[in-house]
Amino acid sequence: MARQRKEVIGLFAVENRSPDTEVEKEGLLFIEEVWRGVEDALSQVEWSLLISTLNPADPERAFQRMLRASAKVDGLLITEGMVGSERLGQLAARTPLVLIAGAPDEPHADVFAVDNRSGTVELVSHLIERHGASRLFSVTGPAGAPDAAIRQAVLEQTVTTYPGVKLTGVFPGQFGSADGQRAVREILGMPRARWPDAIVCANDQMAIGAIRELRSCGVRIPDDVAVVGFDDVHSGALLSPSLTTVRQPIGLLAVRACTRLLERIADPTLPRHVELLPTELVIRESCGCH
Repeated sequence: MARQRKEVIGLFAVENRSPDTEVEKEGLLFIEEVWRGVEDALSQVEWSLLISTLNPADPERAFQRMLRASAKVDGLLITEGMVGSERLGQLAARTPLVLIAGAPDEPHADVFAVDNRSGTVELVSHLIERHGASRLFSVTGPAGAPDAAIRQAVLEQTVTTYPGVKLTGVFPGQFGSADGQRAVREILGMPRARWPDAIVCANDQMAIGAIRELRSCGVRIPDDVAVVGFDDVHSGALLSPSLTTVRQPIGLLAVRACTRLLERIADPTLPRHVELLPTELVIRESCGCH
């Protein structure tokens, strides 16, 4: 009480951008793993957590909610940024602030993210070098998500380093399994000769949707088309075929971000800190490996 601490942390996450399907209710999805990691960190100091989901399509309303919440908590954890850099600067002037999966070049906050670049390069190179894929189709994430933007940019850059390999199409997804289903419908509407060798999805949920849609249409995976994702959520390992993906340490990401926030609450003068945690290629069956 003497230090005027509320002993409460606020966590703002992006609400589901894509129509619900049964996949959204399975396994540990990104925000659930973030929540568990933050809870683990807070349990060490016996602080409480206030969780809110916001619509990224309305950044001004999201900012106003963050602004009101900042008066009720000791600090804020924000996933993906959600509002522009200027707004983040205004929030950081009021309360300690740390971004999870934010843009590494954000100047107004500590940022904890994963090494999307090396993970994407390793995944794409595996498809091309190990399986001879020369026609890749990308299912991107939302334009406002820093992780999605980096993964797509690196995918495009990596493809250009391999002669004869090209990106045959891009479907704008929103990180939901329904986006993977819609992307597959677009592909199957093309002549068979134009189908890609592999579908590269910006997250596992979209990859799961793509696999289920391909299977329902009688398309063999990976014999006809390979599918890969990013995240390594639990549901992907249970599929048939199991999903090849890039594992990011989501729980550890949340723990490190929350720990840094607690440090910043204790000492607001700490220098800005950016940390990229390593990723790991997880090879399963959906790429063609056995």
